[in-house]
This record gives sequence, structure tokens and C-alpha cells, in this order.
Amino acid sequence: MSSDINAPDSLNVLTVMIARIRAAAATGAPLRIRGGGSKDFYAQALHGEILDTTALSGVVSYEPSELVVTALAGTPLAELEALLATQGQCLPFEPPHFGSPGSSTVGGMVASGLSGPARASVGAVRDYVLGLKLINGRGEHLTFGGQVIKNVAGYDVSRLMVGAMGTLGLITEVSLKVLPIPPLEATLQFECTQTQALSWLNAWGGQSLPLNASCWVDDKGGNGVGTLYLRLRGARAAVDAACKTLGGQRQDNAEVAADWQACRDQQLPWFKERSDAQDLWRLSVPQTTPAMPAIPAMSAFGSPLIEWHGGLRWVRADAAQAQQLREAAQSAGGHATLFIAGNSCKKGVTAVFDVLKPPLDRIHRELKREFDPAGIFNPQRMYSDF
Repeated sequence: MSSDINAPDSLNVLTVMIARIRAAAATGAPLRIRGGGSKDFYAQALHGEILDTTALSGVVSYEPSELVVTALAGTPLAELEALLATQGQCLPFEPPHFGSPGSSTVGGMVASGLSGPARASVGAVRDYVLGLKLINGRGEHLTFGGQVIKNVAGYDVSRLMVGAMGTLGLITEVSLKVLPIPPLEATLQFECTQTQALSWLNAWGGQSLPLNASCWVDDKGGNGVGTLYLRLRGARAAVDAACKTLGGQRQDNAEVAADWQACRDQQLPWFKERSDAQDLWRLSVPQTTPAMPAIPAMSAFGSPLIEWHGGLRWVRADAAQAQQLREAAQSAGGHATLFIAGNSCKKGVTAVFDVLKPPLDRIHRELKREFDPAGIFNPQRMYSDF
């Protein structure tokens, strides 16, 4: 099926954008690529004149039987998900929705590269990007990838754009792989310590269980005992059997759905309890990483909120603790990202992302020069010096 988007209008919008990009490249004037603005809080400080993508909206094609959808970059994420739901399909990686309803866009989803609670079980955004179109810093409208999984020969440029924060080009259209909504879902609740939760998750991960998402939070008054929520998705027989095997308290799906959405968008009470002066950090570590207080450098941060079967640790910290936190994440074999800066922290002074090692830094800079030779796209959005 295809939508009724007005192709001439889209072409006119693209023509105007290309002309504007070429003019900016000629003068070196920075451009700030922006859809709904729902992720303005993320990454380094914003610079440049806004280049709005919301006029590029609509589903170009959708083939439910082929599990492929192609949408323009400014398409509201909520609209795309609603369309998929009519066919019993979804974006399984659960991209977060931030800001006002409908403000998150398909282009922003790809550019930020953020995934939701199911990421550890089903994969990340980049695993579902089949192809895309973008305008580079020379004003060339380029196509990469396609609408099938086995379409890449050589460098996979389409997936390179995932998480690039718009620093390499203006995404105009994206083709995505989608999946059927699982036949059954169940959420189990367990009362346990952080150490026990991680031990269980590591053990369950080695079994044939339909694990989909998990969240452990210290919500029992700070005595070390918290709550582990485990979501199962899959065939009815598999989910029902897992519920009997694992135990726990089975939750009402209609009630717990809102909690999983709040987890996806960092709106659970644990996140809202963060003081205005504190920063919110996102630590990506191996799932087998011990409970954070067991790491000496982490003892000052309190209990984290844990997702992705142990692979994602959310931490609330004061600005002065930034380096200590980065070192703790690195010692565990992972990395730390400043997700939301508190009032006491100024982005640009405290780096959002870890400093790249020299070989990776060189690759990043050379890619930036190739795609955006004049350096006009979202300057300093990822790193303060490019």
C-alpha cells in the first residue's frame, strides 16, 4: 500500500532544501537540522539556523506482506506506528517518544539512534534500517541501501547515519524493516536486590525463554531491595510456559503498558525524582557487569535503574562526578553518556560522549569531511570541536 502524499510538493520542498544547503555551504553558515525538536535536550549544545524537516512528511510505501515501510523523515513517529498497528505490525526496538505528542519524527529516530526497553532482545534502530536518502553537504541528494535486507555491497552508509545526530547530512527518507506484533505478552514482577536481579537475568539469558525487556528499580525505600519487572513476548505456549517456570507476580497488561512506555521515555518516578541540579547519565556496559555499588568508583551514586538485562544502567549524579563516572563505566568495559544535563552542568563544558580513541576519532573526522566538507550540518552536536 502507498499513502496519498503529494509527490510534487515533496519535490518542491526538497528543491528548496537543496538550494538552502548549497547556499550555506558556499558561505559556511551552520545549519541546525530539526524535526519536531523532541531531542533538543540530547547531545551537545545546538548551533545554526534551523533547517526544518517537518514538511517532508508521509509514508511513501508500505508492504505489510514484505515487512517493509518507507517514510519521509519528517513523518511523526506516532503516525507511522499507528499505521503499522492497523496491520498487526510494529517497530520492535520501541523508539522513545519525547516532547509533546507527535513531535518525534522518523528522521529524528534514526539520527539519534535511541532504542527502548526491548533493545537487548530484538536489536537496535540500526538493525532495522534497510536504506535511506539524504542530502550531503554539497547539496547532492543521495540514495543508500534499498528495501530488502541483503542490499549492501561495501560500506553500509545507511546504517552509518544512525546515531550520527545529523552531522553527516540531512536524512530525507528512510526504509525500515518491521515485524509482526507478538501473539502474547506478559510482565512478571519480582522483589529482589540489584545483585539478585542481575544474577537472574544472566541465568535466564542462557535459557530458551521469550525474554523481551527488563527493568530493575530501587523503589522500596533505599534499603537495597527493589523491584524487577520482566516482560515476555512471543508465542502463547512459550510465554505461558515461561510464566510458570519463572514465577513472580503476573501483571495486568493493560495497566503495565503505560509503565513500559514511561520507562521507554524516561518518565518513571525514578527519573522524575532527579533533582534539577543532578545530571542523568546513561551507561552502556556488559550485561554481566556486577551491581554498581560493587564497583568502588560507583559507591557514591546510589542505586541505578537497570534495563536491557543489565546492559543499560541509568545513574543520577552531580556535575562534579562526571569524570569519576566515566572512569567507572570504562573500567567495566563500557562507556558513559551525559543524557540530560542538570542546571549545574553546562553542555560543552562537560562532554556528552566519551572521548574517542585516536583511530576512531580519525575515522569520524574523515567521514565528516567527506559528507560535509564545509562543516555546516549540526556543528559541535556530537563533539565540541567538529
